[in-house]
Amino acid sequence: MATQFNRYGAVGGTASQAVVDQALRSYMLRVYNLMGSGLALSGVVALLTYQAGLFQYGIIGSIAAFVVMMVMSFGINKMSAGTLGVLYWVFTALLGLGLSGIFAVYGLGDIGRVFFITAATFGAMSLYGYTTKRDLSAMGSFLFMGLIGVVIASIVNIFLASSMLQFAISIIGVLVFTGLTAFDTQRIKVEFNESNPSEVTNKQAIFGAVSLYLNFVNLFQLLLSLIGNRN
Repeated sequence: MATQFNRYGAVGGTASQAVVDQALRSYMLRVYNLMGSGLALSGVVALLTYQAGLFQYGIIGSIAAFVVMMVMSFGINKMSAGTLGVLYWVFTALLGLGLSGIFAVYGLGDIGRVFFITAATFGAMSLYGYTTKRDLSAMGSFLFMGLIGVVIASIVNIFLASSMLQFAISIIGVLVFTGLTAFDTQRIKVEFNESNPSEVTNKQAIFGAVSLYLNFVNLFQLLLSLIGNRN
């Protein structure tokens, strides 16, 4: 069996299919647990920040979260899995601070309703990405270009303040992050190898959780802007 390599380090051959399937299920469960725990932490921080009247500092939290994510990305080979894990919780807490402003714009009923819509959409697409036999790797480049387009259009609209452009950005963004959910789920599944050292597997799980977490949060915010009722 040929040795494989990925960005997390070298991996060896494969064991029996039953062992692989069980290890993969355990691994994916770890990724989803990390992602879900991160969302829960972000939600608690966002609500407490709003109740404390500090949501005006949300932009600082968002910028700090971006910096932490960059530190994690560039330090993946130098940092231990334990350090990356701590940074993951810092990242999700800071992003929770960044999300606190939604409570000033939308009612709790709308936020809860859109959250469950997002969860259902995310769950369906992640399940598709996990179970489909179709190779979604070709879709990744297309989705990445769409993501870049959404980011550029969002920056431009800061100056234009066009409601029509914002509506188009939200529609396209929902499609992009819905597709990325399926794509990233399959990528996370494919990258797993039961022969990896635990340190490598733990790093993979953390970055897998980051990818899915970001897909969920962005999808939630875009759907909220589309179907939420502003106060």
